Amino acid sequence: MSGFIQTPPVLGNEYLADSLLRSYLARLIPIDVRERLQDGLTEMGRLAGGELYSLQLADRLNEPRLVQWDAWGNRVDRIELTPLWQRAERIAVDHGLTAIPYEHRDGRLSRLHQFALVYLFHASSDVYTCPLAMTDGAVRTLIESKNRALIARAVPHLTSRDPKSFWTSGQWMTEASGGSDVGASLTAARRDADGRWRLYGRKWFTSAATSQMALTLARPEGNGPGGSGLALFYVETRDSAGRMQGIRVERLKDKLGTRKVPTAELTLDGTPAELVAEPAHGTRHIEPMLKITRVWNSVCACSFMRRGVALAIDYARRRQVFGAPLIEQPLHRETLAAMQAELAGAFLLTFELVALLGRDESGELDETGQQLLRLLLPITKLVTGKQSVAVASEALEAFGGAGYVEDTGLPVLLRDSQVLPIWEGTTNVLALDAVLRADLDRGLAALRERVERALATVRDPRLLPAAQAARELLTRAAEWFDTTNDRVALQAGARRLALMIGRSFELALLLEHAQWSLAEEKSEITLVLARRFSRVPMEQIDAASAAENAALFDR
Repeated sequence: MSGFIQTPPVLGNEYLADSLLRSYLARLIPIDVRERLQDGLTEMGRLAGGELYSLQLADRLNEPRLVQWDAWGNRVDRIELTPLWQRAERIAVDHGLTAIPYEHRDGRLSRLHQFALVYLFHASSDVYTCPLAMTDGAVRTLIESKNRALIARAVPHLTSRDPKSFWTSGQWMTEASGGSDVGASLTAARRDADGRWRLYGRKWFTSAATSQMALTLARPEGNGPGGSGLALFYVETRDSAGRMQGIRVERLKDKLGTRKVPTAELTLDGTPAELVAEPAHGTRHIEPMLKITRVWNSVCACSFMRRGVALAIDYARRRQVFGAPLIEQPLHRETLAAMQAELAGAFLLTFELVALLGRDESGELDETGQQLLRLLLPITKLVTGKQSVAVASEALEAFGGAGYVEDTGLPVLLRDSQVLPIWEGTTNVLALDAVLRADLDRGLAALRERVERALATVRDPRLLPAAQAARELLTRAAEWFDTTNDRVALQAGARRLALMIGRSFELALLLEHAQWSLAEEKSEITLVLARRFSRVPMEQIDAASAAENAALFDR
């Protein structure tokens, strides 16, 4: 007599199964372009739900390994990557995940094409998107630096579709002394006898340490303290013989998640480097890198959310409880609907940002659009990072005990999602970036203009109460900012203000897409999700919190 064995969840073609992605692309991309892109998107969807996902489950216990010495006592500092990462690199290069936006084939639509592929690819890649994000950011940084020699040297490698010539880039900013306070960095830059810059110091957290090059911050001798005294440098990690160039890999980081990403502590001891721009203001010169990596972070947050939702729904169709499929249980349906609504809001917010980035890089963005892009970069990243962790947690819970068991392959979804509110600026750091900027009033004006354009399209009576709620929430956020003159109170309320702004905009974008989908696709799916999203209590600002906090912490 055999016991019961539960059928595990499975994935299909992740592009064909994602109605929101396909609907959004149908709305934004002309049909002739979309038909040309269809085969690549379908193929990536097949790989993500098939070969890559199967390899991911089989490769679960593999992690990168640091080999510091060879058999004869030579220091080699070689990092051996997992089989999935090696396969993921080939897929990424074949599909041009860092090439597409710089080939300019489809102008402003190129970023939508690129990030649609990234959205499909990420959740099955064991976070191979980490080096890809930094590579994309390095290309943009070098292009904006106008350093012709470095552009000619590195950009063809970073955007190559040939695996033999393809490079990835690291981003070496974090030091034990710095963290978010990058201006406290201690790495020193000195000129040697030949006039070449060499770097000395310790980088505490360097992701994807196997990259062929990196952009890093260091302080030239004689420069003052703070971020203005740092300079941005270009480093090639190995020489023509494959030897590390004044770099020692001290250890790989033992992390909660993203364990497949070879994150290392590095010591720079005379590492040859080249200035990217002037020998100062390095934090300003690396801003294009952060701009791009924060967009990648947001897209990856949506991808993880989509993976959790897809697995939870498939499992609910297979799992029998109390004489019926779990998907038919009303409370479980309510939970799955809430997860889908969060995903839909995050997706539309993120791809609004992607569309703005594409227009900006194509020179099509006016001043109002620039203000909106500047505001949405930190807000989108912080909102979607928090949403991703919450949805991943719900996804695991939707499996009951199986969601807590490692060999189901499910717990890694939550562990890996947790990096998203931390990487490239924590929620608090990004909230302060958004709220304390000198021109937030203009950013909010641009956002409110975009929200009014979105809500002006809403005509279905079932959507009108939610439209009014989105409008009122954003108005309250703007009024609080306009009337708060106390900097302490402004800082204390920054996170909640940013979340109010982000979630109210998500609702407006959901309503806009729902109305379009009703008219063009005769589908009520987004309408249902928008109404569901509107019923979630939105973040509110408590003006008294800053003063009350003093009673808790001041002694």
